[in-house]
Amino acid sequence: MLDRKMVVLIADDDPAVRDALTFSLRLEGFGVHQCHSGKDLLDHPALSGCDCIILDYKMPELSGLDVLRELCVRDIRAPVIFMTGPVSEDLRRQAIMAGARRVVEKPLLDGMLTQQIRELSAQEQLM
Repeated sequence: MLDRKMVVLIADDDPAVRDALTFSLRLEGFGVHQCHSGKDLLDHPALSGCDCIILDYKMPELSGLDVLRELCVRDIRAPVIFMTGPVSEDLRRQAIMAGARRVVEKPLLDGMLTQQIRELSAQEQLM
């Protein structure tokens, strides 16, 4: 049986952040799709079958919290790693309550995101 490549969607309005995360994750063997906004993420054809979503908080039109709420309404169960900088405890609480599985602060340290994705994937397989 062939191992399937894990698919990650990245939603961030900053192209430099998207490109850096994409480069790093592809080096680790992930399939990656970039989304330039929350709306782009919600309209992306890979959304329903992705393994993980990396979601920025501050984006035009829809914030990361707005997107989290819509993912819940649509019953999208892919784990979400919510990222922003800096992270207040109030924002962390709001993100978790809206459905984020992890909240991380930018800038992301090398290897940290890959580790988070793999941990979430392992947890999903146990459920």
